[in-house]
Amino acid sequence: MPTNPTYRAVIFDIGGAVDLEFAWEMALDGAVASACGMDGIRVDPAMVEEASEQAVAAFAPDVVLYMIETLCGGEPATVSRVARRVEAMTGQLDAFQLRPGIDDLLKRLQGQGLVLVAREPRWERLERAGIAELFTRDHEVPPAECILVGDRIDADITPAKAAGMATIQFRSGRWRRQRPRSAAETPDAVVTDVAELEKAILELLNG
Repeated sequence: MPTNPTYRAVIFDIGGAVDLEFAWEMALDGAVASACGMDGIRVDPAMVEEASEQAVAAFAPDVVLYMIETLCGGEPATVSRVARRVEAMTGQLDAFQLRPGIDDLLKRLQGQGLVLVAREPRWERLERAGIAELFTRDHEVPPAECILVGDRIDADITPAKAAGMATIQFRSGRWRRQRPRSAAETPDAVVTDVAELEKAILELLNG
């Protein structure tokens, strides 16, 4: 990262940083357990949690599929049936939970003249939460002038670092225990709440 960089945009991965995802993860884990049960595979919450942690630790690109494969013993036909059931149960689920205090932080950042970018958003959810107008849909800020805030090392931090962005890992939910395996995956800062996030962003802005 260059000395005293000038950042003009903060890119938020919505899931995990802005959306708590607690309700979504609980519903998803419940769907996985139910779908396994329909195939005669009895699993309890501890087994689902263990499968989740294994998937996160393995940096699985498809965490849900990895969980299903683990719980179903990897048998292809069973995995396929269970995966279809989980998709049917959760495909239309709307479980957005605005992280307490994040809306005020977004307003403060916007007030400082920063461009706020929502990564992979579902705009109708942001609109219902009253924060859609804080984000821009398009931006032309170079990666070196962007800060990325995300909860996943694999899907958020690593690609953002490779593109030349500063990165902040917001440890939360399913990916809270994911840790970098190399310098290329190591974020510039790690936070666990909104107050820590604001401090980390300000430190980057101030060089």
